[in-house]
Amino acid sequence: MTSRNRLIAVAVLLVCAIAAAGAYALSAHRDPADAGATPSPPAATGSAPGSPAAGPGSSGAGPAAASWVPADPRIADVCRSRLPTPARSTLALIAAGGPYPYRSDGVVFENRESRLPRQRTGYYHEYTVVTPGSQDRGTRRVVTGAVGEQYWTADHYASFQEIDPRC
Repeated sequence: MTSRNRLIAVAVLLVCAIAAAGAYALSAHRDPADAGATPSPPAATGSAPGSPAAGPGSSGAGPAAASWVPADPRIADVCRSRLPTPARSTLALIAAGGPYPYRSDGVVFENRESRLPRQRTGYYHEYTVVTPGSQDRGTRRVVTGAVGEQYWTADHYASFQEIDPRC
């Protein structure tokens, strides 16, 4: 991937995160039950035929989002819109550069479990996804890569899904 394509991908991710933050702000008072939602079970690698992410440009997010390619096709992907509201809020905070609810947000994620593609130390960073009712940070996280890829885990790194920005 060229530097220009990476820059475009990062710009698209930022726009999507800002849009998600706006959608969250609009829906925050209408759907309080969503705060405790859990993600759908991991999808099979790639998108199912006929899903919103199946074809280029199908999400209306523009050509860069339409050309999104998973960082590792062996990792299942999940549509950004299918994440629980707190995860979308965390993505918006990441795009805005904070402020984050926990001191440890933004620290280097070391990938000790080797569930994400192997990269140099410091490549990945982790962020807490607020778990309503939890007395601590809970088990939900978003992990970001240096070139803009984003991953979701609801089970404290036991499994990951790559977040598809197209849907």
